[in-house]
Amino acid sequence: MIYPKRVGLVVWVNDVRKARNLDRIGNIHFISKRMKYVLIYINEKDLERTTHYLQKLDFVNKVERSYRGEILHSFHAKEFVDETINQ
Repeated sequence: MIYPKRVGLVVWVNDVRKARNLDRIGNIHFISKRMKYVLIYINEKDLERTTHYLQKLDFVNKVERSYRGEILHSFHAKEFVDETINQ
């Protein structure tokens, strides 16, 4: 089975209660009540359309893309030390 590529969005909101309605757009991974943001996962092919739709909502302040999937997760100590010394 082939799964579609997923992208994370950080949606900064004014009202956390209204943010619970975002589950119809994608999968809600986390809601921060204190910092008032929602981490939501959507299909990559729907990224532009969904971002524009979210920005038009009255309870949304800002929409940011999460780059967690693109960050290198393996760190080799020797290479890391060599790079910091050469800078």
